[in-house]
Amino acid sequence: MLKVSKSLAYLLFGAFLSSSSALADDSTIGYSLPDLGTAAASTLTIDREIEYGDAFVRILRAQQPMISDPLLVNYVNNLGSRLVGSANDVKTPFSFLLIRKSDINAFAFFGGHIALHSGLFLYAESESELASVVAHEIAHQTQRHLARAMEDQARRSPLTIAAAVGSVLLAIAAPEAGIAAAHATAAANIQSKINYTRDNEREADRIGIDILARAGFDTNAMPTFFNRLADKYRYASTPPDFLLTHPLPDARVSDTRARARGYPKKSLSVSADYQLARARILARYTDHKSALDWFNRKLKVAPDSLKPSLQYGKAIINIDKGRFKEAKALLMPLYKAEPKNLFYIDAMTDFDLAQGKTDQAIKRLESALEVNPDNAVLILNLASAQIKVGQFKPAISKLQQYSYHHSDDINAWLMLQEAYEKSGIRHGSLAAQAELFALRANWNEAINNYSMASEMVPLGSLNQARYDARIDQLRKQKLRFDSLSK
Repeated sequence: MLKVSKSLAYLLFGAFLSSSSALADDSTIGYSLPDLGTAAASTLTIDREIEYGDAFVRILRAQQPMISDPLLVNYVNNLGSRLVGSANDVKTPFSFLLIRKSDINAFAFFGGHIALHSGLFLYAESESELASVVAHEIAHQTQRHLARAMEDQARRSPLTIAAAVGSVLLAIAAPEAGIAAAHATAAANIQSKINYTRDNEREADRIGIDILARAGFDTNAMPTFFNRLADKYRYASTPPDFLLTHPLPDARVSDTRARARGYPKKSLSVSADYQLARARILARYTDHKSALDWFNRKLKVAPDSLKPSLQYGKAIINIDKGRFKEAKALLMPLYKAEPKNLFYIDAMTDFDLAQGKTDQAIKRLESALEVNPDNAVLILNLASAQIKVGQFKPAISKLQQYSYHHSDDINAWLMLQEAYEKSGIRHGSLAAQAELFALRANWNEAINNYSMASEMVPLGSLNQARYDARIDQLRKQKLRFDSLSK
């Protein structure tokens, strides 16, 4: 999926989250920017954008190395929701995806889908810095920059809006063809298109900073992050994708710095959740040796506020390596100090399961769920532990209920498939696998799986009716999906 995601990123530089937002008074900053507005209704309807977004995210899941770690998904969605909640003119639902790539990049696309590369966590030194990137993407989305770029392209060339949309859809269905079509249609007026992009970037900065302020983050984080990024790659022959799609000339960095000064200064404490998420990405999604060296170096000079996250990261690596004595020495003080912390509960679960102490893990998770019964991290952890000890019936019941409300959670379907398979319910396993196929746009395999499942259950049974109904739904989804690239 690298080629598809890059084609959309390069071609359209992002269609970002959500906010038209009340802005800081330009007169206090000393200059004004054009309010480009949100006009683009004549190009694409919101419903149509949502359809395109759904199609793209399914392909993204199939071809990109997605991170479905419940803790990290929970963190990214909470951060995104906090920012979206501080934005105006939110027209679509939003979802946040994490891709396992060490480079610095973020992009968004139709339907409010925002993708972050895990490398952002390694480079952003604070939660406000990460939030500044997401807020910028939110502003692109609420201003409907992608749809308006298509409209502008259609005005400046013989291309119709429908053909411009078709270029994106070609990129979804066939990356190489999509790139070729996009380049052909964009060739008419390169300079005006560059200027248009720059205007959009400035507007996204302006609104993004306001979203940051409304959400309670440090507005100075945006110019700080941009400046550090620009300095690092100023003379690089191959800058990261983020700089290719979000150019950072000196004037833009200066603009964001000036705008940030228009808001009251904030002195924020260290975000423990951000630092723990950052440590988890280092421990679980980078090289163990390099991560351990980094944790050890940082611990020698880190302030007290950062030490728990560094110790947590080391503990995870020790658990994964089977060094339980070392892991216990690091993890137990953290858990005892914060027994309700999801990162620590999850690590204690891994610690117990790795040593065969499943009953202890299940008891802890059940107690935590009594206090927080709808928490996805706890539900999935408990189901995983139950499957491990053969408690398939309660695990299946829990996962069925959970997946009904979270139908796009890959973890739930993977665990359901395993639980059904191990308990000898083959038709249930096929159905769960079918949902995994559908989430990755593999419609034919999804329909085939449900067809086989339907043949395995008694004629006229509730299961057969359910499976047949799902087959009809999937066929309709496939037809809609196919129609988008025509």
